[in-house]
This record gives sequence, C-alpha cells and structure tokens, in this order.
Amino acid sequence: MKIGVYICHCGTNVAATVDVKEVVKFAKNLPDVAISRDYVYMCSDPGQETIKKDILDARLDRVVVASCSPRMHEPTFRKTCEEAGLNAYCMEMANIREQCSWVHLDREKATEKAKELVASAVAKASLLEALEPMHVGVTPSALVIGGGIAGIQSAMDIADAGFQVYLVEREPSIGGHMAQLDKTFPTLDCSACVLTPKMVDVARHKNIELITYAGVETVDGYIGNFRVVVRKKARYVDEEKCTGCGDCAKVCPVIISNEFDMDIGARKSAYVPFPQAVPLVYTLERAKCMKCGLCEVVCEPGAINFEDKDEEIELEVGAIVVATGYDLFDASLEPNYGYEYDEVITGLEFERLCNASGPTFGKIEINGKEPKEVVFISCVGSREKEVEGGKGNEYCSRVCCMYIAKQAHLVTEHIPDANVTVFYTDVRAFGKGFEEFYWRVKEEGVNYIRRELADEIKVEKEANGKLKVKTISEGHIVEKEADLVVLATGFVPRKDVLDMVRKLKIMQSGDKFFLEAHPKLRPMDTLTDGIFIAGCCQAPKDIPDSVAQASAAASRVCSILSRDFIEVEPIIAEVNEAVCIGCGSCEEVCPFGAIELREETMEFEELVLRTRKSNVNPALCKGCGACIPECPVGAMTQKQFTSAQIEAMLRKVGVTA
Repeated sequence: MKIGVYICHCGTNVAATVDVKEVVKFAKNLPDVAISRDYVYMCSDPGQETIKKDILDARLDRVVVASCSPRMHEPTFRKTCEEAGLNAYCMEMANIREQCSWVHLDREKATEKAKELVASAVAKASLLEALEPMHVGVTPSALVIGGGIAGIQSAMDIADAGFQVYLVEREPSIGGHMAQLDKTFPTLDCSACVLTPKMVDVARHKNIELITYAGVETVDGYIGNFRVVVRKKARYVDEEKCTGCGDCAKVCPVIISNEFDMDIGARKSAYVPFPQAVPLVYTLERAKCMKCGLCEVVCEPGAINFEDKDEEIELEVGAIVVATGYDLFDASLEPNYGYEYDEVITGLEFERLCNASGPTFGKIEINGKEPKEVVFISCVGSREKEVEGGKGNEYCSRVCCMYIAKQAHLVTEHIPDANVTVFYTDVRAFGKGFEEFYWRVKEEGVNYIRRELADEIKVEKEANGKLKVKTISEGHIVEKEADLVVLATGFVPRKDVLDMVRKLKIMQSGDKFFLEAHPKLRPMDTLTDGIFIAGCCQAPKDIPDSVAQASAAASRVCSILSRDFIEVEPIIAEVNEAVCIGCGSCEEVCPFGAIELREETMEFEELVLRTRKSNVNPALCKGCGACIPECPVGAMTQKQFTSAQIEAMLRKVGVTA
C-alpha cells in the first residue's frame, strides 16, 4: 500500500494557525505513507498536477488531502485522482480548516490537532475500497409544483428547452400572490400587465400540461425516475365545455366571502378567482352550494356536472421544481397592532383595495369613507424574537420596506390630500432602483418616523372612534391619529410546508422554509437529488429574485433531462442478507425512503420458507447512515464508513472503539 499525503496552506486560512511544514514531516512517518507534500493552494492547477504526477510516478494506491471541507473540494480531488488513473473513491480528505485552523487560536495545539486529523485520514485511507458510480436512466419530463410567478417561470424555461412539463397548482387558477397585487415596486408596473401574458403563454405552450385545482399526493422514486400521484379536485364544471361566460355566477344565489380579495369582498359559490384567471374556467364550491340547480339550467354548453369526482393522475418525471410560495404572517397574533379593528388592515388587504378588479374597484375606502390620515407600520411578524404566545420570526422578510414605500406612494396618488406616516425600524432598500424609489416617496411628502425594534407600539381606538398609534422614537413618546393603519406583515412558510417536506423527502431550515443544499454554491438544489426549490418557498424574496431563482432551477432541471443517464453516488448503505432478520427498524428511520422489506421464498424439500429481508434502493440512498446504529444485529453497513474504517480512525487518536 502506497499513500500520498498532501497538506494545503489554503493561503493563510490554514497556515496562519497550523504549522503546515510540521504536519508534513509528521505524515511522512505514518504507516504506508510514501509521499508527504504541501502546497499553498492544493486545489489549484499546480497543486492538482502535483498529485497526478505522484500517482503516476510513485504508483500511489491511495491519496489523502488535508485542506478545507470535503463539501467544497472533494469532487475536485476525486476528479484529479480519476484523471491520473486512480479510482476516485480511493481518496480521503482531512478537514484541517473548518475543523481545526478556523476554530483555534493556539498554533501549537492546532498543529497537534491537524496531525491527529491527518493520521485518522491515513488510517481510514488504507482501508478504502474502489467504488464505481451507478447509472440510472432519465425520464425527459418535469413536474413544477406551484403556479405563482416562480413556478410559471420555471415551467416556461423547461418547456422552451423542449421538455414536457406538468404544472400543478392548488388553486383554480395560476398566478399566485402576484395576481393579487396592484403595482410592483420600484417601477410601479401594473402587476396584472406583467403577469397575465406569462399566464396565457403557460396555458398555450405545447410542452406544458396545466393541472389546476390539484395537489401532490405522493412522490416516489429518485432522480431521473420520480413517480408522482396528483389529486385533481372536483370542480363540478367540465373544463373542456366551460366557456367562462359567467352565466352560472350571475344566477347563483349563494354569496360568500372572497378569499382572493382577502375576505374584504364577496363572491358566488360558482366563481373564477379573478377576471384574468387562467384557465378561465368556473369552479363550483359544492360545500357551500344550495344545490338549487339554477347554474345547470342557464349553462348553455352543459358544463355543470354535479356528479364530478376527484381524480388521481399518475405522472412520471425526471426532476421536480418546488415553487409553493408563502403565507403571510397572521397579524392577529400580535394584539398590540389592533388588527381586530376594521380600520387596521394588512398590506395584501390594502393591495386589493387599490386594485381596479378589487372589491372597491380601486378606491381606497374604509367603512365607506376615504381615509385622510394613513399610518403604515413595518416589521409585523418579521425581525421579532417573540410574539404573543410563542416564538417569533427573527429573519427579515426583505420586501416589506419597499412594499410600504409603494403603498405610501399609492395613497398619495389616490388621495392627494392625505397625510401618510410610516413607523419603521430600518429601511432596507437593497435592490436595483430601491434606494432611489425610497427617496422619491419621501420627497412626495410621506413622513418616515423611526422606532426602535424593541420598543412597544400600540394601536388603540379612542372614544371618538379614531385610531391612535403610540410608540417611542428617539426617546420621545409619539402619538398619531389615523383613519387607516396598514400593517406590513412579513412572509412565513405555508401551513402545509411540513406535509410537503414529508412527501418530497426534503429538509427545512431553522426558519421552517425549505432548506437548500448549499446557501452559496447550490441555492436552488435540495439534499434530495433531482428536486429543486424556487421562489419564496426557500426564503422571502421579491419578484425579480424569485424569477431569477426559478430560471436557475429550470436550468438545473434541464441539465438532468438532457442526459441519457445519471451517475448515482456509490457511498450508500448495504445489507448483509445473511444476518438481516427483517425487523424493519432500518426502514422506519430512513429519511429518504430508500429501504424496504422484501419477502423472499426458500424451498427446502417439501418445506416452503418465507422470510423478509431489507433492501436498499441505491438511487434513493444518500449515505446518511441513520440505519446503521438502528440495526439490532449489525446487518447494515455503510460504504466508505465501515466499522473497521471508523475504528482505525479512532485508534489513531487514542480512542478505544
């Protein structure tokens, strides 16, 4: 066995705290080490060429690289070994940056720790086995979950590349929250004017199958070969026959609150969510229907179908984009803001008041009156560690400062003689044109008053029926009367986020949004290969950022669908069937659904024996190792992390396994 050890200075990231030369000398004397070298940047071309040359000239069997996190450069050094003719999995990394130099100040102790890390890696390397990646075929179609602006953009990009796309949306129409907006900041474009053409393009695209009023039931399979069951809810209206004429809604006697208008306006039991809905097909809310049959009588095309039932659709796709969006923070959880009063509304409710297709046809009215004193309050449900009855959201929702500025401008535009005040904590105008727009709004006469985040703010109703907003600014008590208070509520994960996590077998971050594989290098990937995230389901973001991430996710999908096969990482769990007792413990703890129990039949003379054995799907397994300690008989093992390898590493640092 010949092992080559290569210690990286990483500029000064490692060398500032670790005596690299000392570690090189130490490594030379380790068992089976034939070569020990150092270089300033081992991941650079000269560093990689050094490793290649040594593999060829010294006929190295194994390579150990002591540098930064394997997550950063393990693929780099695997490729280096492969190019020199050494199996890519005969390389081991020791992390002496994140696990050593970056977390220590004492140079002598850090150097000793680096030696131990290198010694452990060498001990493991001597027991490494050559592995070969597996290959799986690819179904050249994609599923996009969510029909907001992010889902629409992803679907269009993938479809334009020539692949079949299934776009699934839970509401009767695509469009998402963007369809509810009046204008978009900072350019003040009409939201519907930007969005509607894209919605129409999606519906007309030959490579896109639009499945609205539907939800994902189950997701099985793996990258390149996902099997998805979608449940399409009964509309009680035949989509093929409906012309969108609206005669059914005209005669419907049932009037209920309109959730698209944030329950400010009303709609009928037979409805389309908004005039530009795509598809422009009516939906009959049967649970609230009087079953009078008037809609069926007036419908000339005969589209009403009271016998309609939910339908299950099975799809086979090679990759999935999750663009399920967000919910808004529930302002009623913060009683200080007075959301129980009719004159206190959220930012999205304000959008519906401004919108020409909204319940007031674009007039800003509260209780039938035009407000003259309007107050906006920022950071409602964002940047707060605690709220009433529980933990708050410490993150910034990113869009609130700018949508306040936009809405303040809309007030001055709709009601020129109104006084507009913004109580803010900080103004975060981070995007292109944002700072200029903020100053424009201030120049229009909007009064910005800063309050400290920790200071309490109260909205109360006085005896005369007027609202009064009280807070502290720069050490002084500030009181402001208001006819209308608008709360800038932040973004929170959707209520069904945990259900989606379980179905898709992806992860959540601490803020409960979907977790990306790497915040910088893989911001649209998830830890489940072949599933990508886009838009506000990953974190709060504005429309341009949502669109950008959606296009990035689409490009990642196309990179999969354009291949004939996918290479699957071979570092996975495996079962020793001779030892396995079929108890199912491993199956229960596997977070990726990669293990299943299979029944085996054995015939012995006249006896037929049936036993159960665990089986690992190599395409689903991510090598997390959760099944290993769970197995009561030691039948599970992990390639590249066998008990023998781990015990050898521990012995090198004086730990008894």
